[in-house]
Amino acid sequence: MNSCSPSEGVLGANLTGRDSCSFLVWAPNARSVQLQIESACKRQIQMNPMQNGYFHCCPSSIPAGTRYLYVLDGQKRRPDPASKYQPQGIHGPSQVCSHAFDWMDSAWCGISIETAVFYELHVGTFTSEGTFDAIISRLASLKTLGITLIELMPVAQFPGERNWGYDGVFPYAVQNSYGEPDALKRLVNACHSLGIGVALDVAYNHLGPEGNYFHDFGPYFTDRYKTPWGDAINFDGAQSDEVRRFFLQNAFYWIREFHVDALRLDAVHAIVDVSAKRFLEELTERVRDVSLQLGRKIHIIAENDRNDARSLKPLELGGFAFDSQWNDDFHHSIHALVTGERQGYYQDFGSIHHLAKACREGFVYSGQYSLFRRRCHGSSSAETPNQQFVVFSQNHDQVGNRAQGERLSQLVDFETQKLIAGIVLLSPYVPLLFMGEEYGELAPFQYFVSHEDPELLEKVREGRRGEFGDFEWSRAIPDPAAVETFSRSKLHWDMRDTGQHRVLLSFYTELLRLRRTLPELSNLSKADTDVTEVDPEGLIIRRTHGADCATMLFNFGQAPVRFSMPLDGFRWQKQLDSRDEKWGGPGSSAPQFIGPPSDITFELQKRSFVLFRLDRGKAL
Repeated sequence: MNSCSPSEGVLGANLTGRDSCSFLVWAPNARSVQLQIESACKRQIQMNPMQNGYFHCCPSSIPAGTRYLYVLDGQKRRPDPASKYQPQGIHGPSQVCSHAFDWMDSAWCGISIETAVFYELHVGTFTSEGTFDAIISRLASLKTLGITLIELMPVAQFPGERNWGYDGVFPYAVQNSYGEPDALKRLVNACHSLGIGVALDVAYNHLGPEGNYFHDFGPYFTDRYKTPWGDAINFDGAQSDEVRRFFLQNAFYWIREFHVDALRLDAVHAIVDVSAKRFLEELTERVRDVSLQLGRKIHIIAENDRNDARSLKPLELGGFAFDSQWNDDFHHSIHALVTGERQGYYQDFGSIHHLAKACREGFVYSGQYSLFRRRCHGSSSAETPNQQFVVFSQNHDQVGNRAQGERLSQLVDFETQKLIAGIVLLSPYVPLLFMGEEYGELAPFQYFVSHEDPELLEKVREGRRGEFGDFEWSRAIPDPAAVETFSRSKLHWDMRDTGQHRVLLSFYTELLRLRRTLPELSNLSKADTDVTEVDPEGLIIRRTHGADCATMLFNFGQAPVRFSMPLDGFRWQKQLDSRDEKWGGPGSSAPQFIGPPSDITFELQKRSFVLFRLDRGKAL
């Protein structure tokens, strides 16, 4: 056995040379730990106990590809909690991986959040193959669309081959059915070569139930708090320093070894931590340091159900310093308005006032009473910079957590789809598209799992049925364990080249071009955005940047709305009209140019919008 240090305290298996590997595991619940090598000549190696419950060894003749297990107290054979790859799934041995890779992105500096356009995708259903490598051939299409950053739903190893990813139980290991670790690196490399960033969804609030061997190693969990998905992570109790270390190193691992540009933190409201310095503070602070060391921008994006604007504040002001967070209120305002649904949390939304406030401030619920929650909810985001909100009309939650997983393309007509695209992509926030939205994909995105435990599967089925109680959806819920539930959720890429789907794709592309090229539409300043409600369901949004100005008129109603538009002594030119025949519409009623002598009043037809731009060189 060679002598070597614990690889500077890096958890898991880490090659230290051509012929040796450092193994470091935190296992305070075990009195002794042996490393079992699962090669043709199996061998067990006694690991050396260290301070704070760690065990370490550094044997020779351990090349990349070697499979191994830990044996706890001579009895329990377990995969490595910090496993980098599980080639045989969650119950099989872990595999030693080489970090060597031919990266081609040395000049890559990251993506600015202010100019980001997110595209959320699920690796397993984005292509027919369902792999990292298969995504690469689709990147050019996303680049042409105007996407600057793809956001991968969780890729940490989960049970079986079908899962959203939130049942992951090996936070460091890429899902074996998606490809080996190098496959994810090839995807990131290809993205960066096209100027596209990569965000990775990570769950630091819970781990999945099946294949979760963490209890055997140490107090990773606490029974003082609960989450909707099981035991809470121990971020503030006894021995929590080492738990924090595990998850902090996980964040650094994705950033350093896979060159990801952003981490999207799942449901941070489910992380309970009463420490003086909370885990989320430490995470953003340490990631900021790593970003400076690497010389590229790294972003932390949060999902937070609390509407707590304080969490977006800088660390020195008591916040978590998240770069941005998902804004569900924006989605709910749109969805309730265009679908008429009032079940569940949609009962808190449904008027043009809600959407106007979402466009003006960010949060709709900023301390007032919520019927759904039966209490006051949220805090004001009126002073929160707009780039700290990621907005969307669809995402994996809002589609997949419907009983049938219907997309908006199945719930509203074509004209309404264009209207929705306009309010999201022309908003003064950071937009996110959900895969297939840009061409009106008709396949649902349903909830699917492939757990091996029959009792767990039945609990999942029961849980799904109970989850929809507040929504009163009457149709049967697809079986999450059925292969068909997964296969019917795959995208139909050929659809984007036909009929209205092709038109909608062109429409999305034009909206993103306007957002990118017009200074007033790429300026996210709250001070340069003015939002006015027009009775009964109209909205005027004016956005400026210096002398540049755009005015957008939206009609979310089912009847024409009369708009009065101030002209400011200049001529205005129409840039885009959702009803134009070019965009598959019935024909526009809005003029191409409008100008003095007086303010103009005209009707905007139902479920449509028009964008005018001030032509300051044409004063009349």
